[in-house]
Amino acid sequence: MPTRREILVGGAALTAGALAPARGVGAAAEPAARSELPRWEATYSGGPAERAPLEPGLPGHDYTPVTVPDGAALPFRIVDGVKVFHLVISEVRHEFAPGLVATCWGYDGRVSSSTIEAVEGERVRIYVTNRLPAATSVHWHGIYLPNGMDGVGGLNQPRIRPGETFRYEWTLRQHGSFMFHSHHDEMTQFAMGLTGMFVIHPRTPVEDDHVDRDFAILLGEYSVEVGTSRPNPIEDRSFNVLTFNGKTFPGTSPLVVKTGDRVRMRIGNLSAMDHHPVHVHGHHFRVTATDGDRIPRSAQWPETSVLVGVGQVRDIEFVADAPGDWAVHCHMTHHVMNQMGHKFPNLIGVDARGLDDRVRSLLPDYMTMGTSGMTDGMHDAVPPNSIAMRGARGPFDEITMGGLVTVLKVRDRLERYDRDPGWYRHPPGTVARRATREELSRDGIAV
Repeated sequence: MPTRREILVGGAALTAGALAPARGVGAAAEPAARSELPRWEATYSGGPAERAPLEPGLPGHDYTPVTVPDGAALPFRIVDGVKVFHLVISEVRHEFAPGLVATCWGYDGRVSSSTIEAVEGERVRIYVTNRLPAATSVHWHGIYLPNGMDGVGGLNQPRIRPGETFRYEWTLRQHGSFMFHSHHDEMTQFAMGLTGMFVIHPRTPVEDDHVDRDFAILLGEYSVEVGTSRPNPIEDRSFNVLTFNGKTFPGTSPLVVKTGDRVRMRIGNLSAMDHHPVHVHGHHFRVTATDGDRIPRSAQWPETSVLVGVGQVRDIEFVADAPGDWAVHCHMTHHVMNQMGHKFPNLIGVDARGLDDRVRSLLPDYMTMGTSGMTDGMHDAVPPNSIAMRGARGPFDEITMGGLVTVLKVRDRLERYDRDPGWYRHPPGTVARRATREELSRDGIAV
């Protein structure tokens, strides 16, 4: 079989030949036989859809289930050799973080945090019940399937009207990290929370597939105006609630691992408008897969931040060899602050002491906020059903991040993965601290 380079070079030569003038006046070029034309390799498509399904795979036996922080995998049953799921779409009263609750739309009672798990080669049947006041559909993002199961309302199927239940069914012909989401009135339905992850485990795993901790993480963004109770679906720029699996920091659960664990993070992005460079502190990782396929080991590359574009999935893997509490966050600075940090007037450098004194004659607790940054006074008072820009109290001070932030907690000794081990206890002499006068003098530092 020719290499991809040979295929491309052959294609270029063919094109150049096609542009050359024909021999003789009025001569017609002979069409090339189809078998002689260069072809892309078959791996660029799903291949025939009529493959016989294999036995359904079982969690704990045929695959190790993924961990979905702040979410869950859909339950299933097996009927006549087919794995059957039921996806219920409804309004959800959802807490993004303590202090911020909104009425959203979700799958199985969860917002951006439901995951479907299956195994390559098995037959899946997914019933979708619509309990919304609006029509919807479900698109299985990046997955090979018959055209009529692709889920674009009006194009591949009728829309699912309120009260209706539709059936999707096909045989899985690939493995990897994928997503699912509404494909009807997308602007509204993404904005309200109709997104999820779809993980397909390999039928025959190889050594490279093995990890100790396998996290499914879906990125999202919402616009919830201060004091309101529903996301704004027509926002196109200023999203003020940025989420990992439907939660915003400090509402995100930590990622708990043992020292030496091999860790995979399957990071999908169904944000409305924004790409997210996700940065992992304290470790470097390899980018090992996209939602297109596993990347051959020779082509994987090391990073400390991975850019996950809108509509993309990236798998990253690393060995958690450094104990501690390590931040994991989007590196766009406006994506690591919460609701009250958006649409705030620029008061940097303003001397508000005279104004504060005058206003306090009417409002004794008044203080102008934001004169030295976005953290001063930001926790003193916020409107009902709103959260401040910064996150939470940490082991040393306030953690001045919010939004797309979680914490990777790596521990030498760990009783169980599903319990927060608390803050890390640093060995003596390993924490940055205030320098003493003696140290400054010894090292010739003038301050």
